[in-house]
Amino acid sequence: MEIPFYKMQGAANDFIVINNMELKLTDKQLVFLTKQACRQRFSVGSDALMALDFPQKNGDFRMRFYNADGTEAEMCGNGVRCIARYAYETGVSGQEMVIETKAGDVYCWRLDQRKYRVQINEPSIEKFDLHFPDNNISLDYVELGNPGVPHLVVHYPSLQETPLEEIKPLAKKLRSWEILAKGANVNFYAVNEKNEVILRTFERGVEDFTLACGTGAVATAYVLLKKQIVKQNPLTLQVLGGLLEVEEDNQHFYLIGDTNIVTKGYICDEDLLI
Repeated sequence: MEIPFYKMQGAANDFIVINNMELKLTDKQLVFLTKQACRQRFSVGSDALMALDFPQKNGDFRMRFYNADGTEAEMCGNGVRCIARYAYETGVSGQEMVIETKAGDVYCWRLDQRKYRVQINEPSIEKFDLHFPDNNISLDYVELGNPGVPHLVVHYPSLQETPLEEIKPLAKKLRSWEILAKGANVNFYAVNEKNEVILRTFERGVEDFTLACGTGAVATAYVLLKKQIVKQNPLTLQVLGGLLEVEEDNQHFYLIGDTNIVTKGYICDEDLLI
């Protein structure tokens, strides 16, 4: 079976994108496809797979987001920007769209050929100044949407100078902290002498640091602005994959950034039996 796909990336988060309105794959088939096609070196390779699907309510379409390990996540900020462009480029929607996700409806606008603006779901849970006993650190917890995308936000002053391999053991502990029923993505941030925000995110499902995380950027910006640690608005965050911009407007938070269509074609993987 040949499967039409786009390979896209936003801030170096890369995705396989398919139209399940046409393919009509079952949930089980989508999980199998994800696990196979996302494998680096053995197949297309990507951080995740996104399936554009029929809306269940009044949205333009539904976004199904699968991490490389086959787990289905609530949503993904960089992924939303990419699937919005995919929907526009393939004629599924216009320049403004409502995207249904497991975390709720997401509103998205096309700003130019590559740049998209996404209104991220408002926090449904926020817990500030939690204490993690193992390392005696204070951190914040935010869930974006309902059910929410879980994020821990951790101040790590020496972030730029410390290799991520040294931070990874702590990231793994926090990602699976027993008080968090769903686990969490873990966002480490530092504010440098120029008042610039440096961000590194350890993502659940990927189980490693990634080059960028859109919802992680929004969760971090939410905490920093809410606690008045920074006051810039819009706020630019430096991630490994480039720059992400988060804007707060009338208590709504928006993620703004470029998208990139890397390639398009057909998945012809002979190990893929669907």
